Amino acid sequence: MDMKRISSLLAAVALLCGAGMANGQESEEVRLFKAEKIKAEQGDAKSQNKLGDMYYFGQGVPRDDVEAVKWFRKAAEQGLAEAQGMLGVMYFQGQGEPKDYMEAAKWFRKAAEQGNAEAQLSHGVMYRFGRGVPQDYVEAVKWYRKAAEQGFAKSQFLLGLMYYKGQGVEKDKVEAAKWYRKAAEQGESEAQVYLGGMYLEGEGVPKNDIEAYAWFLLAKANGEEVSEVISPLEKLLTAEQMEKGQARAAALHRLIKQKSAK
Repeated sequence: MDMKRISSLLAAVALLCGAGMANGQESEEVRLFKAEKIKAEQGDAKSQNKLGDMYYFGQGVPRDDVEAVKWFRKAAEQGLAEAQGMLGVMYFQGQGEPKDYMEAAKWFRKAAEQGNAEAQLSHGVMYRFGRGVPQDYVEAVKWYRKAAEQGFAKSQFLLGLMYYKGQGVEKDKVEAAKWYRKAAEQGESEAQVYLGGMYLEGEGVPKNDIEAYAWFLLAKANGEEVSEVISPLEKLLTAEQMEKGQARAAALHRLIKQKSAK
């Protein structure tokens, strides 16, 4: 089949799809958008937040950050924590509104105080780096801990990092390893790298090269660049030890999948 015929077929397919839309055969996303907009315009906060998401991700409507902010704000002003957190994100990233760290911190706090784990993490980050609020490691740890205790993996990892560095808390490598493990067992790849490093150096846990190798393998499978630590380690391990590490990594992978399925 020559290229002209292929182009003609593709054009015909496009026309048929367009005809379907013209005949009222709307996509499911468009129908959902219209239904949510009706409820949002009637003041339903959850629908307003959903509409903000749809504008943000371009679901059933062209992507539009300004419209996303508009609807997130309507829901946020009604006290919906998820919308408050997203409004904070929009100010932090400068999407739909000029970048404004103070506004971002304000909305993150509102959501965080309602127990929203993502906002608690974000608010902790604002204190950690002094964005929109004075830099304060103790406050950063406070908010990381709140999210970590809800099981939020990224916060567990960052809380571990604060214990490792002794920022906002007394340095404690045992506590660092504990929080790295909680995050690593949820599939948090950075935590897997750091936990592997703890086993490699014997920090906070007994030194165990096979366990270190297993966590590094998992992190590598999750996209982390760990060749600089894996290559030298493989030169030190025997073939039997590497086989044990690979088996341990496979077992950990199954454990993580089981946890994520719950």
